[in-house]
Amino acid sequence: MTGAEAGHDATTHVHGTGAVQVPSTTLAGWSAELADDQTRMDVLEKAFDFRGDCTLTLDDSSVIAGYIFDRRAGATLGQSVVRLLTPTSDEKVTIAYSRIRKVEFGKDTAAGKSFETWIKKYVEKKLKGEKASIESEAL
Repeated sequence: MTGAEAGHDATTHVHGTGAVQVPSTTLAGWSAELADDQTRMDVLEKAFDFRGDCTLTLDDSSVIAGYIFDRRAGATLGQSVVRLLTPTSDEKVTIAYSRIRKVEFGKDTAAGKSFETWIKKYVEKKLKGEKASIESEAL
């Protein structure tokens, strides 16, 4: 599913021979096939910056999901890796860029959790006479 199919506004970024459709609002729910090296580099950088889990489809059709917490550039795509934490294990998984064929962006776990949003909710509760705590919401 592309960003446009997911209901997102999309813009096109062209790098070298590849074009990447990137949603202009959020990456949540968006996916990208990694057809060329530049697209792979661009999308994996976005996956590293994403605040939620991603699902990676690998060259052997296996699928792994988790939070990408690190990426390390090497001299080649085979030497460049992403590292992720899976929701089912404390193990840190390392995957070479060259093995990744598709990236799917899941839910943005930090969406709507900005300081400004917290203040707005706090003030709304206070104005309604409700109990408003300075404690943060559970994730």
